Amino acid sequence: MRNILTVFIALSLGWVLGGCGIFGGPEVDETRNWSVQKLYAEARSELSERNWENAIKHYERIESRYPFGRFAQQAQIELAYAHWRNEDPALALSTIERFIKQNPHHPSADYMYYLRGLINFNDDLGIMGFFSGQDLSERDPKAAAEAFSAFKELATRYPDSKYTPDAIQRMNYLVNALASNEIHVARYYMKRKAYVAAANRAQYALKTYPGAPANEEGLVIMVKAYDAMGMTQLRDDAERVLKKNFPDSVYLRGGPRRDTPWWQIWNW
Repeated sequence: MRNILTVFIALSLGWVLGGCGIFGGPEVDETRNWSVQKLYAEARSELSERNWENAIKHYERIESRYPFGRFAQQAQIELAYAHWRNEDPALALSTIERFIKQNPHHPSADYMYYLRGLINFNDDLGIMGFFSGQDLSERDPKAAAEAFSAFKELATRYPDSKYTPDAIQRMNYLVNALASNEIHVARYYMKRKAYVAAANRAQYALKTYPGAPANEEGLVIMVKAYDAMGMTQLRDDAERVLKKNFPDSVYLRGGPRRDTPWWQIWNW
C-alpha cells in the first residue's frame, strides 16, 4: 500500500512540475534575439497585412529594446497609425503627442499633425460623412474642433507639406460643420425665447467661423433676437451685415405684406 501511495505522489508531482510544458507554460518570446532591423521588417510586414495587433507588439518591442535612433522614431510614427487602425484612437493620439514632443523637428512631423487631425476628423465625422456632405450640426463638436486645430497647425507650420492641401479641404468642410453646430444651438435658444443666449451664440459663430455659409441663418437669428429685445440699433446692424454678405439670401425675400419687416414674417 505504501509503495502504491509513493508511486501516486511521485506521479502527481511529476504532473505538477511538468504542467508548464503540458498546459502551455510561459510564452516564449521568439523575437528576443532579433536585431532591430529584423524587428522593424516584421513590424512593417504585419502592418501591410493589416495584422494590427502583431504590428503593434513589434513596434513596442523596438521602442523598448532600441529606444534611440531612427528605427525607434519610425516605429513610433507607424505605431500611432497601427493603434488608430486597431480602433484605439486614444492610444494613437497619445503616441502622436509623445512623438511631437520628443521630435518637434523630425522630417515626418507634418505627417503626425496630419494624422492627429485625421483621427479626430474620422472619430467625429466619419469618412462617408465627409464625402456625402452629412449634416453634423447636431453632433458633439469637440472632435471636429480638435481636428480643425490640428489641420490648421499643419497648414501654418508646413504650408508646403504634401498633406496640407487635403488638410485645407477638410478644414473648409469643418468650418461650416462647426458653425452649423453653433447655429443649431442658437436656433434652439431662439425657439425657447432665450433671446440673449441665441444672439450671443450666433455672434460667436460669426466671429469664430467667418465666411461659413451657416452664418447666413446666424445673422437672421441675431436680427430676430435683437428685434424681440427691442435693441433696434443692434438689429439694424445685423441686418446690414446680412444684406452685404448674403444679398440673395432667401431670408430677405419679401412676404405677403410689404409694410411688414421680413424678420417678423419669416419662420424656420
